[in-house]
Amino acid sequence: MTAFLLSLLAALAALGGGFLAIRGRKQLSYTLGFTAGVILGLVAFDLLPEIFNITSKTGLDTKWPMITLVIGFLAFHIIEKFILIHHPQENSYEPHVHPHVGLASALALAGHSFLDGVAIGVAFQVNRAVGTAVAIAVISHRFADGFNTTNVMLHHQNKPNRARRLLYIAAIMPVLGVLLTDVVTFSERSLAVYLGFFAGFLLYIGASDILPQAHSKGSSRKTIGLTVLGTVFMFIVTRFA
Repeated sequence: MTAFLLSLLAALAALGGGFLAIRGRKQLSYTLGFTAGVILGLVAFDLLPEIFNITSKTGLDTKWPMITLVIGFLAFHIIEKFILIHHPQENSYEPHVHPHVGLASALALAGHSFLDGVAIGVAFQVNRAVGTAVAIAVISHRFADGFNTTNVMLHHQNKPNRARRLLYIAAIMPVLGVLLTDVVTFSERSLAVYLGFFAGFLLYIGASDILPQAHSKGSSRKTIGLTVLGTVFMFIVTRFA
C-alpha cells in the first residue's frame, strides 16, 4: 500500500511539471533550452551512474548497456527519419518538427515512467527503507519528466489538449509499474540494459532535436543559461533528493 501511495505522489509531481510547461508554451524556445539541460543532467547524473552501479553489483559486462545505448540513439534517429520521409525537410539535418515525432518521444518517456514505478515496487520488495528511498528519488525527478514529456509534444506542434493526454498517460505509468511488481519480478541486469537504451534515446532527442530547436531563432544568452540551469537542476535533484 505504501508503494502505491508513493507512486500516486510521483504521478502528481509529473502533472505539476507538465502543467507548468503548458503555461509557459509562449516562451517555448526558453523552456526547450531548459529541457535540453534537464535531459543531459538526467543521463549524466542519474542513468549512467545507475547503470555502472548495477553492473558493479551484478558483474554484468558494461558493454551490454553501452551497446543498447547506441541502439537507442540510432533506433530513434531511424524512427524519426522514417516518420519524416514525406516531410519537406526529410533530407535536412536542420531543426524540424512533426507531431508524430513528438508523440513517439512522449510515449518513450512514458515507458520510462512505467519503469520508474517498477523500480519503486522492486525496492519495496527488498525492504520498506530501501523502497522509501527509491520512491523519494523517483518523485524528485518526476516533475522534470512531466515537464519534458509536455515540451516534446508542444515542440513538435501537437495541440495543448493532445499534450495533456500524453501527460496523463505518463503520470499514471508509475502507478501501473508498481502494480506490475505484485505479479512480475525484474532482474537488475535487465534494468541496466534497458537504462542504456533509454539513455541513448534521451541523448538523441536532447542533442539532435530539442537543443537545436531551442536555438533555431537565433542563439541567446538566456537560452544557453537555461540549458546550463537545467543541467545544474538535475545534478541537485539526483545528489540531494
